[in-house]
Amino acid sequence: MMRAILMGPPGAGKGTQAEMLIEHFKIPHISTGDMFRTAIKERTPLGLKAKEYMDSGALVPDEVTIGIVADRLAQADCLNGFLLDGFPRTAAQADALAKILSDLNMGLDGIINIEVEDAILLERLTGRRVCKQCSSTFHTVYHPSKEQGVCDKCGGELYQRSDDTLETAQNRLKVYNDQTEPLIAYYSEQGRLKRIQGDQEIGQVFRDVLDVLE
Repeated sequence: MMRAILMGPPGAGKGTQAEMLIEHFKIPHISTGDMFRTAIKERTPLGLKAKEYMDSGALVPDEVTIGIVADRLAQADCLNGFLLDGFPRTAAQADALAKILSDLNMGLDGIINIEVEDAILLERLTGRRVCKQCSSTFHTVYHPSKEQGVCDKCGGELYQRSDDTLETAQNRLKVYNDQTEPLIAYYSEQGRLKRIQGDQEIGQVFRDVLDVLE
């Protein structure tokens, strides 16, 4: 069983590490970003509202996010553990999460923060390209497709998401840093935060994460 929070700024590689962690521990991946993107694709009222915030690089309001997370953690597949990715992002959300977990008689086994310098994050964020057909992800620097603008997997068209432009990426990092600084302090003061250097080879980051969880 493993109940953990995976933290880090946009572009830090949380998604990649999350995939490896859920496979290793056989637990569900609870990503607010994925939940919102699904709602946007299905054009639900929540999805359309979330899209307004995400397109501008702002965070979705707490009451929406907290409600989604509470419902998700109460589902049966979370009884044997889970990986939270993208939540909490503020001290207020951390307080809400503590109450949710208390109500569910659950605790946390680890709180991981992947740290990467802003200059590297901007290069990572603005170079990301996503396939319109199968949603596979590529990068102009780190993981380019064999043919520019074309998905290696399905031949679909690659595009830059609206929240990956330089201006929006800069705003996303500012919003993240401004709002998350108190959260870092919140868990640091409790002595629960484990810091991982994210500007390393993916496998090494994963090994460092496992070292502090196991």
